[in-house]
Amino acid sequence: MTNLDWLGIAQQLQAIAQTGLTYSQNVYDTERYEQLRAMSVDILHRLTDEPIEKIGPLFASETGYQTPKVDIRVVVFRGTDEILMVQEKIDGNRWTVPGGWADIGLTPKEVAVKEAREETGLEVEAVRLLALYDKKLHPHPVEPWYCYKCYVLCRVTGGTLTTDTMETGEVRWVHESEIPSLELSAARTTPGQLADMFRFARQPELPTICD
Repeated sequence: MTNLDWLGIAQQLQAIAQTGLTYSQNVYDTERYEQLRAMSVDILHRLTDEPIEKIGPLFASETGYQTPKVDIRVVVFRGTDEILMVQEKIDGNRWTVPGGWADIGLTPKEVAVKEAREETGLEVEAVRLLALYDKKLHPHPVEPWYCYKCYVLCRVTGGTLTTDTMETGEVRWVHESEIPSLELSAARTTPGQLADMFRFARQPELPTICD
């Protein structure tokens, strides 16, 4: 099996264990679910070489029914062949469209507006959802979390493009022809996803993509 297969197994074991620990009222079942959770952490440790002491709090510390994490990505076009992109400092200044994890208490559109402001200095209005991707179906690197990615179309309403923020290095408009030569932040976006976005730039009437 591939690393991606083992990642899926670890995620499913973790989800089963977390749900079981939430609803189990039997001490023996609780012990078994704790064992399943430990197995999921061990598998991830073997996949990533990260120490178990680090993986446990990140991967297996939640309670309640396990659900996917949600990553919100901001899509802003200039014409039909340029898209706003940023360099992620935390990922070696690799390129992606702005965005981040969804915040409790904010709608997806509100998260998109917030991320655009924080990472680019621009004020935007969120227009529509372009794509809802399941991360496992795209060539992203192995990560602990099961994740959905929301690409939200936005339009600029104000602000000033900021070239350096707390989270991002360079911020600029990128021509479609440049994408193959950029080092992308693979955990955040892929060439295929960006190609989908440029199709929306040219054909805004296309229906939302949903994996």
